[in-house]
Amino acid sequence: MTKARDIMTGGAECVGAQETVLDAARKMTDLGVGALPICGTDNKLKGMVTDRDIVVKVLGAGKDPATCQAGDLAQGEAVTIGADDDVEEILHTMTEHKVRRLPVIDGHDLVGMVAQADVARSLDDATVGDLLQALSSD
Repeated sequence: MTKARDIMTGGAECVGAQETVLDAARKMTDLGVGALPICGTDNKLKGMVTDRDIVVKVLGAGKDPATCQAGDLAQGEAVTIGADDDVEEILHTMTEHKVRRLPVIDGHDLVGMVAQADVARSLDDATVGDLLQALSSD
């Protein structure tokens, strides 16, 4: 059975909760990604920040990205997946929480990310289509 660790993109980098949103945007640009996990000073996952969060919650709200902290954008508990969880669990978690990216945790360590694109590359077209439809519906 295919596990999260088999399809994830490894080497996920965090943005610190105390770092600015501007720092997060620069890191996204450097890494070529649209989302980053937010990690606290205890190195535990606090949430996710997306490029859309930056545009809507910071720029669109008239806030200064150079002074707003990335941790301010973390909402509730982060939705994650275990490295040894199977594809069915990935699909269920993405669908249930309406998320397109899942941080992959091994114990308490962030080891990678599973994005919608990783799922699309790894599974059959019908399964991918079902996931896209579930994520796109209200």
